[in-house]
Amino acid sequence: MSAPFNALSTAPVNGHRHGHPAEPDLGPDVAVVRQIRREVAERLTRASRAQEAATQTPMPTEEREALTRRLISEALDAYATAEMEAGRPPLRPQVESRVARTVADTLLGAGGLQPWLNNPDVEEIVANGCDQVFVRFSDARHEQVEPIADSDAEMVDLIRMLAAHTGNDERRWDRAAPLLNLQLADGSRLNAVMDVVRRPSLSIRRHRYMTMTMPQLIELRAIDTALGELFRAAVRARLNTVVGGPTGAGKTTFLRGLASAIPAHERLVTIEDTYELGFDQDTAAHPNVVAMQAREANVEGEGAVDMAALFRNALRMVPSRVFVGEVRGHEVVPLLNAMSQGNDGSMSTIHASSSAGVFRKLVLYAAAAPERLDPATTNLHIAEGLHLVVQLRLTETGRRFVTSVREVVDADGLQVASNEIFRPGPDERAVPGAPPSTALLDRLVFHGFDPAVLQRREGWWATTGGAARTGNGNGGWPR
Repeated sequence: MSAPFNALSTAPVNGHRHGHPAEPDLGPDVAVVRQIRREVAERLTRASRAQEAATQTPMPTEEREALTRRLISEALDAYATAEMEAGRPPLRPQVESRVARTVADTLLGAGGLQPWLNNPDVEEIVANGCDQVFVRFSDARHEQVEPIADSDAEMVDLIRMLAAHTGNDERRWDRAAPLLNLQLADGSRLNAVMDVVRRPSLSIRRHRYMTMTMPQLIELRAIDTALGELFRAAVRARLNTVVGGPTGAGKTTFLRGLASAIPAHERLVTIEDTYELGFDQDTAAHPNVVAMQAREANVEGEGAVDMAALFRNALRMVPSRVFVGEVRGHEVVPLLNAMSQGNDGSMSTIHASSSAGVFRKLVLYAAAAPERLDPATTNLHIAEGLHLVVQLRLTETGRRFVTSVREVVDADGLQVASNEIFRPGPDERAVPGAPPSTALLDRLVFHGFDPAVLQRREGWWATTGGAARTGNGNGGWPR
């Protein structure tokens, strides 16, 4: 994956405490890098704090970058003077240039986070303060690792720098706006909290597959052949679909896989709280995409645009399909309205512990929305507009796969009637369950689905994907 801000890539060194990646390979200059970085970071933090106290706003990005480079130059000049006064030769020009570049990459890039962002096996990075840092790997290992900064104040500055360099707008993170959500340049999702916690908190979730296709999902054993046939036909048939699952189950990645079956000529509009889907970055597969992101209020408390407002506007943008990255609030009402009014092919994700639980979550969100929809009304919207619910499973070993697929049939007051056409099998992987309704089956067959795949009641997992061929019984993709 690509590193943000052209930061220097580093590699792990076996045997290092907690597996922490080593310093860049600068030979005897490592100590110089550490010394200069520490001195500059301390001066930079003091200057940033002084300006924030005076102006009540963080130091502007351009000013911080210029100050950082000036402080590096001053620190190197002071180091050279001290070396000559001690009777030692100063650094050679090429070495001094390399040290300056490394320190700048560290302070203006992702700092102590960069080695973990460069590691393709890392899925999650969390920090409770600068020195309590934990990393989760794709094989489900958890390790406590080295500090990401020398102080909590330096950690705050690092996160602010990431916020300033990411996306279309610079996101505030200060006492007045202590909660931060953003997408890093590599697609990772960052959350940070300050001031309302004892120490600054950081959480980063990595997306190891920024693009995904249906064949890849099969190869990774996230789905089997029968599910692949079903989902291809469902996308072509423009079935409205909600993907459910727990945190970290890979819902966004799976949505990318579904979207890969959409014809390239279709116009897609995506709506997210924080950019994650990335359809607009995959122009070969999706050349006509409008990606929209909710906006927070400015310092004066004005200018906020929430996902519900974006969704209402999206329907005026002549979309072929609308995607909501994740339903977690009152945007559920315009989503259900759109689905029930003929805007077919829409897709979204939602946090839920089961496929049946997706319906309950939609009801709860609709009841808390400004429209205050009662459960019976919400269920009618679900029955009228939603066609499929797909549930993902995340195992303790970090594997992710489909465990259930429901067809929405009808609503009866407080209940949504559904067919679990794929249910959890003995190992929780989805296998054919109740037969789909005649109406759904006819629609799927018209778009290329072969109903014969449903006759294999144990599913097709044993003959699906590279994991089966290599003897890896776990299967399922890492995020």
